[in-house]
Amino acid sequence: MIRQCTFMLRPHGRGFHLVTDEIRRHLPELPATGLLHLFIRHTSAGLSINENADPDVRQDLEAIFNRLVRERESYYTHTLEGDDDMPAHAKSALVGVDLTIPIIDGRLGLGIWQGIYLCEFRDRASGRQITATILGE
Repeated sequence: MIRQCTFMLRPHGRGFHLVTDEIRRHLPELPATGLLHLFIRHTSAGLSINENADPDVRQDLEAIFNRLVRERESYYTHTLEGDDDMPAHAKSALVGVDLTIPIIDGRLGLGIWQGIYLCEFRDRASGRQITATILGE
C-alpha cells in the first residue's frame, strides 16, 4: 500500500520548531509496519529529527546555524529577497528537505527523546507545505 497526502504546517518564525504532533494530526491512519517519508516543498526551510524534551537544544541549534551561515556576507550574489534569504538556502542544503521514519506497530518509530523539527530559516515565512508518503502493509 502507498498513500500520499500534502498539507500545510502553520507559519513559524525563524528557528527550530518541534512539529511532531502537528504532522501526526495531518496523517491518515498508519499501517502496522512501513515507512513514512516527509518532504518539505521549499528551499529555505528543512526537516530534522532531534531532541524533543529540552527546548534549549532548539535555541542552541539556532545559534549554531546562525554562526555557521551568517547574513550579509560580501560574497553573496543572491541578495534580492532579503538578508535572510541566501543564508536560508544554504542552511536548508545543510539540514536537508526530507526524512524517512519507520512505522512500528502503527506508530512513528521515533526514539523516546526524538521529535520532528521544522527548521525555519526565514524571519517571516508563510506556512510550509509538506508531502507525506506512507508505504506499508
